[in-house]
Amino acid sequence: MDIKKTKEGFNTILFGFAFSPTLNQNITEVTRLAHYFDAELVLLHVGAYNEQKEGEINRIIQKTEHANRVKEVLWKDGDPYTTIKNFVNHSDVDLLVLGAQQHETLYRFYIGSVARKLTRHVNCSVLLLINPSIERKPCQHIVVNGLDHENTSTAISQAFFAGHKLQSKQITIVEEIQNSELKISVEDDFSLKKAVKKESEITEREDKRVHQIIEEIPEKLKKDIQLKTQSIFGKRGYSLGHYAEVVRADLLVINAPKSSGLFSRIFTRDVEFILSDLPTDLLIVRAS
Repeated sequence: MDIKKTKEGFNTILFGFAFSPTLNQNITEVTRLAHYFDAELVLLHVGAYNEQKEGEINRIIQKTEHANRVKEVLWKDGDPYTTIKNFVNHSDVDLLVLGAQQHETLYRFYIGSVARKLTRHVNCSVLLLINPSIERKPCQHIVVNGLDHENTSTAISQAFFAGHKLQSKQITIVEEIQNSELKISVEDDFSLKKAVKKESEITEREDKRVHQIIEEIPEKLKKDIQLKTQSIFGKRGYSLGHYAEVVRADLLVINAPKSSGLFSRIFTRDVEFILSDLPTDLLIVRAS
């Protein structure tokens, strides 16, 4: 697959599927996603091939509204993590779609060990689906991480691409700010006023930085989408995931950490807060 990658959008989507009770919903969802993103879809099953299973997956595909988006169905033996990682990292796949699993109660989801490792070690973006559906559920509100990081501009660009393609009504950019940045101990009215002023200055600084990123995004991607910026003081990862849950976001977008470095290890830990209890579908954007 020799496909040129673009700054916004995805050209080739890979979905690693299993013959589970939700296979029908998953295939319907990813073919619909490929249609909206104007992308080709490759389906990969890690496991033994047989004609009965091939017939089952083909029947499901043909029932979908966008069956023409499926480029090929692949069957490979081996360890799921290694097989999917090697395929992604030696192809032009730029979006890997994985399913989250239900955890304890109806409304909590978690990422299994294979999916967790894949989110860290594949060289493309990853979309984690928690609630695939036969009938389309509108993606009205997208929340995206506005962290001060070199790859955040790519995450925000992809959030606007997704919002444009999925006809979203609102995108909220959340600027997570650690409480340690205030560096003021509130003990009386004077220190309280000082802390409030400092918080206002930090919020203004972060808003300015984020709006500089937004100015670089093509106007067609911003059309008809309401933009909101929200500064949150608290623990990174947890604050973002909690905010997405409170506002009932339909999609949460974050940028992927680099593969090495101290900041990467810290950022990976922050992402773990979100992965431990997914509030909604999660798009982890990796800059190319």
